[in-house]
Amino acid sequence: MTIELKKFGRILTSRPAGRDAWLAAQAYILRGKKPSEKIRVDFDGVNVLTPSWADEFLSPLFAAYPNQVELIPSKNPTVIAALEFVRK
Repeated sequence: MTIELKKFGRILTSRPAGRDAWLAAQAYILRGKKPSEKIRVDFDGVNVLTPSWADEFLSPLFAAYPNQVELIPSKNPTVIAALEFVRK
């Protein structure tokens, strides 16, 4: 299963927006996930990702699906910086 973050917008900036995206992903995208299925997070098409949005979306994703989440590498500097923050 792949979650394309661009579906939530190209500029992902606020905690409330990240929380809303997480709730939407739970209700609509992750609902059909098979137990052994990996989750790939695709940042392609995202122009801006802030640490606050990433924290609200990715932290609960990692908590809910430990060892099942794969982040597809991105060359976008805002994505790289946000991911460094979330991993700390």
